Amino acid sequence: MICQEDFKPVTLADREFFERHYALYPQTHSSNTFTNMVCWNHFTPYRYAYVNGNVIISCTTEGVTRFHPPIGPRDPELMRELIQLALDVSDDTLLMFIDPDTAQWIHELEPELMLVPDRDNFEYVYRASDLAELPGKKYQKIRSQLNRFRKNCMNTVEQITSGNLEEVMELLRKWRDWKGCDKNPVLAHEVEAAFYAVEHFTELPLRGLLLRVDSEVGAISLFERLNADTALIHFEKGLPDCEGIYKAINASTAAALANEVEYINRESDLGVGGLREAKLRYHPHHMVEVYSLKRPELRHPNCDSGARSPFRFAQED
Repeated sequence: MICQEDFKPVTLADREFFERHYALYPQTHSSNTFTNMVCWNHFTPYRYAYVNGNVIISCTTEGVTRFHPPIGPRDPELMRELIQLALDVSDDTLLMFIDPDTAQWIHELEPELMLVPDRDNFEYVYRASDLAELPGKKYQKIRSQLNRFRKNCMNTVEQITSGNLEEVMELLRKWRDWKGCDKNPVLAHEVEAAFYAVEHFTELPLRGLLLRVDSEVGAISLFERLNADTALIHFEKGLPDCEGIYKAINASTAAALANEVEYINRESDLGVGGLREAKLRYHPHHMVEVYSLKRPELRHPNCDSGARSPFRFAQED
């Protein structure tokens, strides 16, 4: 039976292990990526277990531990053991970031399980060529704003290398001060994750671009290859000195990637209204859907309080 002692912390030393495993089981959502886990460890400590050829990820936020579904060959018994472990240690959400195929498989294993879509964590995936070229009428407004930026702000784009990492760090410090991150815990955690990514840039599978405005770094983008046809944007930050700078770094990143991948994953909106509107404005090609497994509302009537609960689950209304 799998238990919490089977899990160990995700560290930089685990990169090769995850790369080998994800070469066999490519990912489509950012939540399982090695970069995401190590960069956000300060806020959500990540741990993993390797059982029967499967990687199982756990994350603990504000004292609550939740689990991702096993990544590897389908193993019904392992899935059932993981759900039982989650019943013991998790809150109302037992498993999270469940892809649709796995959700369907879980439903076939236990038809009464309560699986619900997690819309706030759906990720937006765009055609790289659309973001680079902004073609047609639907992108007219964005295209006009980008052209205005390019006309009003002398700018150049270059790759992020070890030689300009300190300038990238300085941009993050300016962005942190501009956004008042000391008074906003959510942004504070985000900028700390970005700092970690830059500090360990050469140890992570990251690439990046920076955009200079009048020789000063005004925006950055940090990204990596997610799978064979998709790149993933982890961090994108810009200063308010020149209107349209986010549109410029977005387009520049897409142009750099368009010859390598068909799609660009720009992560989720986390349910933030303004962010959702901004992401929809770029017309995603598709969404990476994920589901959550909720705690059962019903217990077996013959199960005493000290026993493990059997698989008696209430269906979603």
